[in-house]
This record gives sequence, C-alpha cells and structure tokens, in this order.
Amino acid sequence: MSVSATVPASDTTLHELTPAQKKKESLRVILSSYLGSSIEFYDFLLYASASALVFPTVFFSDLDPLAGTIASYGTFAAGYLARPLGGAIFGHFGDKLGRKKMLVLSMFIMGIASTLIGLVPSAEMIGSWGAVILVMLRMFQGIAVGGEWGGAALMALEHSEKGRRGFAASFTNAGAPTGAALGTFVLGTFAAVLPQDEFLSWGWRVPFLLSFALLVIGMIVRSKITESPIFLAALEKEKHEPVKAKKKLPILEVLRRPKALILTMLAGASGFALQVLLSTFAVSYATEFGAERASVLYAFAFASVASIFFVIYFAHISDRFGRRPVMLVGLALFVAFLQPFFAMMRSNNWALILLAFTIALALHAVIFGPLAAFISEQFGTSSRYTGASMGYQLATLIGAGFTPTILASLYAASGGTSVTTVIWYLVGLALISGIAIILTRESKNLDLETHEH
Repeated sequence: MSVSATVPASDTTLHELTPAQKKKESLRVILSSYLGSSIEFYDFLLYASASALVFPTVFFSDLDPLAGTIASYGTFAAGYLARPLGGAIFGHFGDKLGRKKMLVLSMFIMGIASTLIGLVPSAEMIGSWGAVILVMLRMFQGIAVGGEWGGAALMALEHSEKGRRGFAASFTNAGAPTGAALGTFVLGTFAAVLPQDEFLSWGWRVPFLLSFALLVIGMIVRSKITESPIFLAALEKEKHEPVKAKKKLPILEVLRRPKALILTMLAGASGFALQVLLSTFAVSYATEFGAERASVLYAFAFASVASIFFVIYFAHISDRFGRRPVMLVGLALFVAFLQPFFAMMRSNNWALILLAFTIALALHAVIFGPLAAFISEQFGTSSRYTGASMGYQLATLIGAGFTPTILASLYAASGGTSVTTVIWYLVGLALISGIAIILTRESKNLDLETHEH
C-alpha cells in the first residue's frame, strides 16, 4: 500500500457514524466538491473565453488577428500541458497524506494564479514579457486544476454508496459548466456594459481579480469537510501489513499496469475536445459571422447553466445502465450534431445560437456526466488519486490542450471558408475514444474498498 498519513481524530470517527449521519456527511462532501470545483473551473475556463476574445489584442497586438488568436490559444494550451503534472504531484500526496489536504492546497494555488493574471501588464507596457508571464501563470492554473479534479471526484465518490457513485462524482464535473457559466456571465457583462477600448484596457481584468474573493469562500468550504472513509479504511489496513508493502509509490503502481491509465486517457479525450470546441472555437466562429461578442458569451453561459442538470442526470442514468453504454451514445449523438451545430452558429440569430449551444452541451453531458466515476473506478484505493488524476488530465491534454490551435489552423488552411476538416478531426477523436471505452471494463458495480489496481 502507498497510503500513509497521520489523520486527525475527528476524521477517524467517520467509521462510527450511523447510516443517517453518513448520508448527511456524504451530501455535505458532494456539495463541497461541487462548489469547490465550480470555483476552480471558473478560474480555469474564464481563461478560455479570454483567450478567444481578449488576449489576441492585449498580448499579441503585433500579429494579425488570426495569428494573434492562434498564439493566444497556444498560451491556453500551456495550462493543459501542466495538468498531468499537477495530477501526478497532487495524486501522489493525495494517496499518501489524504484527499482533503490536497484539495485545500490546489484551490489556494489556483486562486492566487488567477488573481495575478488580472494584473499582468499588456504588450504595450512590457512587450513580449506579458505573454511570458501569462504562460507561467497559466501553467500554475494547470497544476492546480490537475490536483483539484481528482481530489474532489474521489471525495464525492468515496463518501457515497455503491449504486450512487456516478451521481455523487458527477457533481465534480458539474462544477465545470457552473464555473464556465459564472466566468462567462461576468466577462460577458463587462464586455456588454463597457466600450471596447475600456473593456480591453481594464474591464477584462476584473473577473480575474474576483478570483480572490472566490478563493476565500472556497477555502472556508473546503476546511469543513471530512476525510474519505475509504482512504481511512485503507490507512487502518496498512497498519497490519508488512513494512516492505508500504514502500510502493502510487505512480509506480499505476505505471506498473498502464492499461487502465491508457484506456481512460483515450476514452476521455474526445469529450474534452468537444468541450473546448464550444468554449473557444465556436465562440470566435459565431462572432466571425456577425454575432455580437457579448451575445455569444451569454448564449454559451445560459446553455452551460442548463447543462449542469444534464451532467448530473446522465451520471445518474449511468448508475443504472453502466458508464460505457451511456458515454458511447453521447459520442455518437454529438458527432451526428456537428454539421447542424456549425450551421446554426453561422446564422447570426441569437436564439439559434443559444439552441445550438444548449443541444451541444446536453449531448456533451451524456459523455461528461459518467466520466468522473468511469475514470476513478478503474484504479485501486492506494493509487486512485494518482491514477484517476493522471488519466483525466492526460485526457484533457490530448483532447483539449491543443484543440483550439488545431481547429483554428485547420479552419485557416481552408481560407476561413469551410469547417469540413474541423469536423473530420473531431470525428477521428470520437472514434478513438469510442474504441477505448469499449475496451475498458464496466465499473459501476465494483466494490471500491476491496478493488485494487
């Protein structure tokens, strides 16, 4: 085992709780995971909207608009490059010291990095150094969210009973559209009420500076939750095991049998590509055909709010029918919707754009809802934080890290006249993910306390 920690006495009493008390504690942890994840993804996905609409002008003003957008998406990718590193670091210590400590630390790093992004001087003030600082802070964001997701998902998953794990863990993923909606509403409001010059000068910075207030709220929420009972049970079991068994590193346990890591990484990749398509490329695409920037942001934000409920609902469905069939149906339906989606985004009609985002995010929720449980259940307790975090974050790197740059480049190669190559790229990723899902075992009925990687 790799589980070794000194856990406060207050956490060890979880084993003595009555069923009613355990249920109440589970609900509190689920709420904490949802709120904390929402705050962290507010910070992380706010950057996505800003990279599409603000950073090309503010930090890459010496480039033509399309080249500036591609360069901005490159800084966006830096966060995804750092996420697997964050998953490995926080996963290691989360498997050894406990889930709760790592959740608090990851939130602190994210909040500080996001606040500082709002203070980075523009290219007019310090030239290319502004972009360099932006990349560094984006990487800290990536490291933080790399540790956040695994801890939040596992806390919800490991506090819940079998048969409800998909539902419980989905609240962590529901934090992504919540954070996206919150960030987009705030950024869209400043874009709508301020003249463009003022918005690009200082207005865009305010949503990032608000991260500090959210950090305070999040730290208070996180401080009140109890440690995972499954982690505590494994910790107790470790006391009776041979000393030599305690020396294994969680990451070595995962890499010793890499099949689960590789399959979860590939299985989740397409879902993240489709997610980032909506938050970056689709926003720029709609504005290119005449839609107002603020209107597109609001459409995406409203659709994101609706998708929160879809994420939770389809995770609940996966508790009944299995993770794999639900996710495969979601992939097939989203791919089928790609052509109509782009046609609706070209319409310059706000209602159609809102409908396009709503349908797309609902279909994405069929994939995304079961994903937290699907990935987490593939790994044993002693390496679950590490394995789940790395599988999830490598999926984001492959699926989302470079997707905005790739999609923008494919679109530019067509002369800005066709999205056919964009669609085929997304179809190819969906096929890869579908095959990986088929090759992964169904996990909804596994006993997490006895299952080892």
